[in-house]
Amino acid sequence: MTKWLTKRNLIIALSIAIIIIIFIYIIPVSLPIIFALLTALLIDPLVRLAEDKLNWKRNLAVISVFIFIIGLLSSLFYFTVTRLIGKIIDFTKAAPEYFNTLAGLWIDVQAKLFQYTSGMPLEVVNAIQSESKVIFDSMRTSILHLLSYERIVSFATDIPNLLVSLIVYIIALFLFMLELPNLKKMLFRHLTNETAEKVRIMITRLNGVLIGFMKAQLLVSLIILAVTFVGLMLIAPKYAVIMSLIIWIIDIVPILGSIIILAPWALYHFISGDIATGTQLSILAIVLLVIRRTVEPKVMGSQIGLSPLPTLIAMFIGLKLIGFLGFFVGPLVVILFTTAREAGIIKLNFKI
Repeated sequence: MTKWLTKRNLIIALSIAIIIIIFIYIIPVSLPIIFALLTALLIDPLVRLAEDKLNWKRNLAVISVFIFIIGLLSSLFYFTVTRLIGKIIDFTKAAPEYFNTLAGLWIDVQAKLFQYTSGMPLEVVNAIQSESKVIFDSMRTSILHLLSYERIVSFATDIPNLLVSLIVYIIALFLFMLELPNLKKMLFRHLTNETAEKVRIMITRLNGVLIGFMKAQLLVSLIILAVTFVGLMLIAPKYAVIMSLIIWIIDIVPILGSIIILAPWALYHFISGDIATGTQLSILAIVLLVIRRTVEPKVMGSQIGLSPLPTLIAMFIGLKLIGFLGFFVGPLVVILFTTAREAGIIKLNFKI
């Protein structure tokens, strides 16, 4: 037993315990800082490009790129939110009319149901009516729960935390962009020459992979945006611009994506009797889902150097293990492992 209690084994056990504690307790509360570091790594090629092509100092290049990116994202966010608020105001004004229409439609559905079941046995009629009432009550309860006071208060109380996280993310992003060269020097100072060379190879590979990852996400999202805009121009031209932007943003949610918007929209048209529009929106939702689930693994695999199958498996397992973030972390973990193996840091030369 004592042969296992060596200094090396104790250090290994302590290191594993520290890593577990970090993953369980520290990483979940440090996500804004982690995302800021990853974003700084992604933006760094633009900073270095400004340094090389324009002969700017690091500080000037960082400030210029930072202002450009924040300005671009803020403009997109402002345009989307203002248009969305305008549509919400229009919807609230017309909401009473919509609810009256739905109530009238529900009465018509019940009348047609009584008409179609008039010749059936009483037990069957009662069962159909009971199930219809259960479905309607369930829909009403879901809507009331979604718009409940507790939900609204909970969302309102989360806003300060979200704002704090956003502020920390922005500040940390700027500081990481400034200090990235110093952080790299600090890292390499603790490495041997051989290990440092392997890490350089790994970092070079990771930079290319991360850029490819972002290019793949941008390419897929632009395809989704284009298809959505064209589809909505044919289905509902009045809402094509704002709904295309909203669906484009929401589509990043794994598994569900655009269905979160299009399914209720199509259901409303089905209930209101506009079967054609409801069917067209349903077809658009299916097309977008097929594009996201088939094109994304292939495009991402070609951009980051992974075949579609391991990319799909990594995204699915990551999603199941840690939720939304796992959809992106999964492929990155596979990329990290692959680059470490290519750089010679991890060696798997064994046979069974």
